Amino acid sequence: MKTIIKIAKTELRTLFYSPIVWFLMIAFLVQCGLTYMGTLERYLNYQESGGMDAGFLTNLTHGVFLDRSALFDTVMEKLYLYIPLLTMGLVARETSSGTMRLLYSSPVKVWQIVLGKYAATMVYSLIMVAIAGIFMVAGIYNIQSIDIGILLSAALGFYLLLCTYAAIGLFMSCLTTYQVVAAVCTFVTIAALSYIGTLWQDISFVRDLTYFLSLAGRARNMQGGLISTSDVLYFLLVTGMFLAFSYLKLKGGMESRPLTVKGARYAIIVVLVLLIGYVSSRPRFTGYYDTTAYKARTLTPNVQRIVKELNEGPLEVTVYNNLLNRYSYLGLPQYQNNYIGGWQSYLRFKPDISFHFVNYYDSTFDASKEDLKYYKGKNLEEVARQKAKGQNLDINMFKTPEEIRKKIDLKPELNRFVLQLRYKGKATFLRIFDDVGLFPNETEVAAAFKRLQQTRPPRIVFLTGELERSIHKSGEREYRKLNNEPTFRYALINQGFDVDTVSAQTSDIPADIAALVVADPKASFSETALTRIREYIDKGGNLLVAGEPGKQAVLNPLLQSLGVQLMDGVIAQPSKDLAPDLALSYLTGTAATFTKPVANAFGDSMRVSMPGATGLTWNNNNGFTVKPLLISDAARSWIKKDRLVTDSGEVAFSAANGDERKSVPLALSLSRKVNGKEQRIIVTGDADFVSNNELMAKRGDLKTANFYFSTSLFSWLCYGEYPIDATRPETNDKRITLTPNGLQVLKIFLLWVLPGMLLATGAVILIMRKRR
Repeated sequence: MKTIIKIAKTELRTLFYSPIVWFLMIAFLVQCGLTYMGTLERYLNYQESGGMDAGFLTNLTHGVFLDRSALFDTVMEKLYLYIPLLTMGLVARETSSGTMRLLYSSPVKVWQIVLGKYAATMVYSLIMVAIAGIFMVAGIYNIQSIDIGILLSAALGFYLLLCTYAAIGLFMSCLTTYQVVAAVCTFVTIAALSYIGTLWQDISFVRDLTYFLSLAGRARNMQGGLISTSDVLYFLLVTGMFLAFSYLKLKGGMESRPLTVKGARYAIIVVLVLLIGYVSSRPRFTGYYDTTAYKARTLTPNVQRIVKELNEGPLEVTVYNNLLNRYSYLGLPQYQNNYIGGWQSYLRFKPDISFHFVNYYDSTFDASKEDLKYYKGKNLEEVARQKAKGQNLDINMFKTPEEIRKKIDLKPELNRFVLQLRYKGKATFLRIFDDVGLFPNETEVAAAFKRLQQTRPPRIVFLTGELERSIHKSGEREYRKLNNEPTFRYALINQGFDVDTVSAQTSDIPADIAALVVADPKASFSETALTRIREYIDKGGNLLVAGEPGKQAVLNPLLQSLGVQLMDGVIAQPSKDLAPDLALSYLTGTAATFTKPVANAFGDSMRVSMPGATGLTWNNNNGFTVKPLLISDAARSWIKKDRLVTDSGEVAFSAANGDERKSVPLALSLSRKVNGKEQRIIVTGDADFVSNNELMAKRGDLKTANFYFSTSLFSWLCYGEYPIDATRPETNDKRITLTPNGLQVLKIFLLWVLPGMLLATGAVILIMRKRR
């Protein structure tokens, strides 16, 4: 050990007597300073322009240090430019000057030479981390409640990456007497290790090995606050491999051995590294530590519980991937490991998840069918062959339409990229969505997991037979998007529910459903239908009734038994930009208790838009506890008793015509105890607030809460079972504590004073060395 330390000290003296080392340190310091100050200044400008309540500032630790173009991301991307210049002379300098022969003839062992020189680079790497640490310390004082744990994890990843690059550089320095050649070889090797993860991806076992060897993004998890044994072992194994290569190269210079023997030594080391790395990266042998303050890289406790309950056997995930769908790249061999990597959070708690990929081609039934317009006159097989050829894919790896249809009917899934989850003989689908997120998040995945554990998931049944809103149609006023639109993340079928229909005219209403929905019937109920609905209510069934102005005569006979009535007239709320019959209702405190997203919307004073709504009245004589969920805006709206014509000029308040300016409830919750359980009923004075159009509508600059409110109603009706609550606490690092003047002072210190001090220190040491 003493010999190693002496060699390391000698190497460090040599390094610090070199101008290039000081140049690299100063360049690195300036790069960190420019990135940190640029990002910090941008957020401070946002904060100043938004005042003290700039709500768009959140998770500043990530924003300043970890996001794309932030501090650690920037320096890690440019790190390969620094290390080769540092390591190029470690051994090449000794070889070219002839001192290596002296070392060979000395009592110093080869492994001591290798470890001594590498120890010097580890110390220098620590100095680089310390330079980055200056900005971490500055961040502690510049950002309110900064997440220190995630910064330390990122610093660890940064250091391990530095050490790995240094080991690669050391080996390249052993291969040549020319320092420039050693630097170039280091560049090339780092690039090759970053690229190797894309090679031979069509061969399953080889794909796993090359994916393990890939340097690309290896520090990303630690940069995000998650330390895993597989990532740490990767850096240790690759570092150890190149140190062993360095030892073999230097040792080989002292021996006369056949090339086959020397080559076999290298091959054995590679095989051992791959074997250990492959085994250690298997989910059941991987350990994790989440360093973030709020465990942001770990499944929420509620989702963890659901995943851990899948403990009676393996979970099988089959990925069905249609070549002719726009998302087909997700299931191709070269992307499979990346896709499986996205399941790391779930594999952490259930390592026995197996993945199978089934590639096929068939007709598409979603918006991606527009892609086929470029292949006019071609049948499916011809289109598939052309697309496969354009992507250098073997068409034989894709099942034909006939083959896939024998295996499974994916037409209800629009023949899109979809996952089928199987557990203990049960199956359910997990989809991707047409939004920015694309992939299912914890809420959707946990809902699918929970469905696999249930005998029967909660079923929402919509009444038909009286011209109610349809859950199958895509018209503006229909309900497909809310219920069974596969591509819509918040559809009930993607949140854990089953959705169905029933006609009370022809059959009894099932007693085992979670809730019955009566949505804007336009024809009066028959006596048979009315009797069956009342029997369902009397037995304690949960219910949602959505009415409309003008339909009072249809619904009031049904609502009478609940003590609720739709008021005469319609809510008028004229505005400069919106239709005069668009009621922008307020959420109440009761509604805010349904789900956390609605509570947040309530706190942000978001509104629920209701095109064409009427008020509700109730009495307390029917045994129900009644609470308003939505109320109209008394200052801007009124109850217009006569007909409201939206395109006949200005709509004005008229007391003479019976108009009343007051706040009225537009949605009510009713509850009571029946047969030992709490019966829950929702009544609304509008049926459009959950329509296809209204869920996606934009109301000028106003943020509406229709999404959150509509989902919360079904959550309340099924006693909070679905959607799965996967919300996380909000981070507190959402304010820059600097003033603009303080920022300018800090900028001078970090960008001028510190580099100047480092330059002066280096100049003094180099001058003193020269004088000696």
